[in-house]
Amino acid sequence: MTSSRSLALALLFSLLSCYASVPSLASSDAFLQCLSAAIPKQLLYTQSSPSFTSVLVSSIRNPKFSTPGTVRPLCIVTPTNASHVQAAVVCGRRNDVRVRVRSGGHDYEGLSYRSARPEVFAVVDLANLRSVRVDQKSATAWVDSGATLGELYYAISKASNLLAFPAGLCPTIGVGGHFSGGGFGMLLRKYGVAIDNVLDATLVDANGRILDKQAMGTDVFWAIRGGGGESFGIVLSWQVKLVPVPPTVTMFNVTKSVDQGAVDVLTRWQQVAPALPEDLFIRVLAQKQEANFQSMYLGTSDTLLPLMRSRFPELGLNRTHCKEMTWIQSVPYIYLGSAASVEDILNRTTATKSFSKATSDYVRQAIPREAWVKIFAWLAKPDSGLMIMDPYGGKIGSVPESATPFPHRGGVLYNIQYMNFWSAATDGSAQTRWLRDFFAFMGPYVSNNPREAYVNYRDLDLGLNVVVGNVTSYRAGKVWGEKYYMANFRRLAVAKAKVDPDDYFRNEQSIPPLVVTK
Repeated sequence: MTSSRSLALALLFSLLSCYASVPSLASSDAFLQCLSAAIPKQLLYTQSSPSFTSVLVSSIRNPKFSTPGTVRPLCIVTPTNASHVQAAVVCGRRNDVRVRVRSGGHDYEGLSYRSARPEVFAVVDLANLRSVRVDQKSATAWVDSGATLGELYYAISKASNLLAFPAGLCPTIGVGGHFSGGGFGMLLRKYGVAIDNVLDATLVDANGRILDKQAMGTDVFWAIRGGGGESFGIVLSWQVKLVPVPPTVTMFNVTKSVDQGAVDVLTRWQQVAPALPEDLFIRVLAQKQEANFQSMYLGTSDTLLPLMRSRFPELGLNRTHCKEMTWIQSVPYIYLGSAASVEDILNRTTATKSFSKATSDYVRQAIPREAWVKIFAWLAKPDSGLMIMDPYGGKIGSVPESATPFPHRGGVLYNIQYMNFWSAATDGSAQTRWLRDFFAFMGPYVSNNPREAYVNYRDLDLGLNVVVGNVTSYRAGKVWGEKYYMANFRRLAVAKAKVDPDDYFRNEQSIPPLVVTK
């Protein structure tokens, strides 16, 4: 059976090598037959399969993308090895069926498993490709794209309690999508974003070939580290550099209400947080009439307390606010709460039933106090959402903007994520309207030309691709692309033309190919 499938895959490759000159049977049935010849049937789920819906919704994090009106995939492929991914790509190319790739399902617009427009497509769900292989001696690891951040962190902690990796807070996020957009969390000021610490990767390209860093070339390896998922191919695994952490870190949560001076403390935080020592990270969640200051310090409270008294006395931190723990214990603490255990970060499922919408901004000049008074008035309105603010500076700001596609570096004070939530009992129009109106209000206080945004907080309101002659328009892509990538967008488009000139891998905000003639 194995040898027959290997033969089938080899045949598919031979067909693909000449598919441009041989008329293609653009048929969903032919695509499914092609898959069946190369992939075990228990790994394929068509719309008629009894388990199709359960597999599809298994990692849908936003229920608004699981409705009768959602454009669903023709089938879901759940590969267990690289050849299955290769077969999905080859069969798709042969039969004009595009594939979308899902690792953790956290794409804010659901583009890893649904289409915003009518389209025939398949989903390659990488959940079965989730191995993590840690080499403590070299302080490196290979992690598959289908692994979650929780699984990565847990594996690292089992190898050493003095090693970590700088990536996001939510343990159910898939590595593949997170790394593809940059990926930052509580260690960003000390060690930068996740892709600053990627050493190598394996990629299945639009021809079904498996490429490592050397084979894909400098430009493509640069592009996959922050250029967004589903543009250059399917990254199967990543080699990452692990980073040292002390045996003890100190966490604190301090909440200030507007009546307790939240406006003044936040106004001061903007100046202080990006300039603190790299070992100290203080983020803020602002909701209703409160601001919650959440922090990780790489050290003990004995060292943290005098530092805070000297640099940020306005917060009023004292020893009762501080909780000392190991780095791995901080992962469930900050995201799941003080009652959660380290093992809880291995849970890939989420219990959320909230519908949501999000967008983002970057702040390069401190927002004046009088504007914060108005911001809290917005947060007090009915159907309001929240703001999450992550300070930059330190390592993330010391890396040149062009070093990776992720361009938000020197000069950024902090990132803002705006989010709003609603239940199935409402259509969400009031919550979405608040978010869009508040985003418009914030315009004068944030970056401009372009108004920067973070691709991992994807927002289709920033712009949609336009397909001209079966290829995504570069001109149309610039509308949203320069907000995510700034001047790096053009280089990403040139890299796309090198590895996928026919624009096989595409979605509503994928990188368009730009062919540059010499």
